[in-house]
Amino acid sequence: MHWTDERVELLKKLWSEGLSASAIATELGGVTRNAVIGKVHRLGLSGRAKAPAPAPQRRIKPTRAPSHPLRTQTSAPVVRGNTALAPQIMPLVAIEERPEPALRPVEEVVIPMSERVTIMELREHMCRWPLGDPGREDFRFCGSRVGPSGPYCTHHASIAYQPVLDRRRERDKERRAARA
Repeated sequence: MHWTDERVELLKKLWSEGLSASAIATELGGVTRNAVIGKVHRLGLSGRAKAPAPAPQRRIKPTRAPSHPLRTQTSAPVVRGNTALAPQIMPLVAIEERPEPALRPVEEVVIPMSERVTIMELREHMCRWPLGDPGREDFRFCGSRVGPSGPYCTHHASIAYQPVLDRRRERDKERRAARA
């Protein structure tokens, strides 16, 4: 397909009238939308007349009660599209301070240097609790005999495996306190 002078003039005319590249390709016949876009750019036809946008119509508020009980003026707006997952910023609410749960004091256990082991000396029955900074030469592992289960001695297991708080019980307490 060649661009003849007549077809180029028709292209210019249709472009200035505001037709889309697809509509022009259909009108010309035998060319694709991309061919029309390429020719428009090569000719430098950047500005084209656009059809005036219709004036926005004012929305009339209904005077009757809404037909659906969930669609009231007081309900939260419906979130759609790209803002559906946007974080919702909530106003700050004063939070009453609760005392921290009493933690049992951590006992300082002195592990004799003779029991401390390097990674090369570590065996299956030895506690793998790290002692010190791994980047330093004096870094060691506890090396005491392991407890009934797990990789740590009984003391280090009590530190590593703390019991999970019963959150449901705490939540129920808070609900009861809020009702009172």
